Amino acid sequence: MEKIAFLGLGHMGAPMARQLLASGHPLTVWNRTAAKAEPLVAGGATLAATPAEAVRDADVVITMLAGPAALDAVADTVVPELRPGAYWLEMSTVGPDVIRELAARLKDGVTLVDVPVAGSTDRAAAGRLGILAGGDVAGVEHVLAHFGTVTRTGPLGSGAALKLVVNASVVGGVALVAEAMRLADALGVDEDTARNALTNGPLGGAVGRAFAEGVHFDTALAVKDADLATKAARLPVMEAVLEQFRRAAADPSVVHEDIAKAAAHIRRSS
Repeated sequence: MEKIAFLGLGHMGAPMARQLLASGHPLTVWNRTAAKAEPLVAGGATLAATPAEAVRDADVVITMLAGPAALDAVADTVVPELRPGAYWLEMSTVGPDVIRELAARLKDGVTLVDVPVAGSTDRAAAGRLGILAGGDVAGVEHVLAHFGTVTRTGPLGSGAALKLVVNASVVGGVALVAEAMRLADALGVDEDTARNALTNGPLGGAVGRAFAEGVHFDTALAVKDADLATKAARLPVMEAVLEQFRRAAADPSVVHEDIAKAAAHIRRSS
């Protein structure tokens, strides 16, 4: 089986790496905070001290990082070490421009595929994510299948582009639900009555996400994703949503919590 290097063991990366361990792939892991790798090492993974060490003998490299800056820092050390024939599966949410810039840095014989995911930590743990795959995935589709259902989106960069569209809709929907509940509060509508009415309307999915428990979409990452979206196109509504989430993220008790906590902050804000 392919030797796989997995870089980035945050809320999403760690359960995804566990799927690979369960499948029997030889797995080397790296994370900026090494302690987060301990459960995977206990399960049979090899811990690398640096990203370069992790990828040196890998057939498949997977990155699941916080954003463009983190990916750029890792790429500086990883690119020279990738061997010909290796695949790089970039699964972070970074936008299509970053993917194209990364592709231009790679040497001949290395295949980059952009494969961000749709779904939160619960789906990552269950292997039921939606994989948005841009580029040539034929050689690694069997690896991606361990994470969930693969949808081919088109050429390189198209997966990253679609992920921005998906996340913008999630973040925007959650903000709208939060403000709808603020309006209900202002008008004296019973909370359960308002929530049930919204759940049974066109915003039903967003209502579920705004009140979700046991999942994690970091509020700081939601700010990053909304910012990427507003830089890609003129989106006045999303710009307003971004400002709401920035205000929520300014609260230390919210910034690294799930976006449901940000929704509660938006709801009670004046």
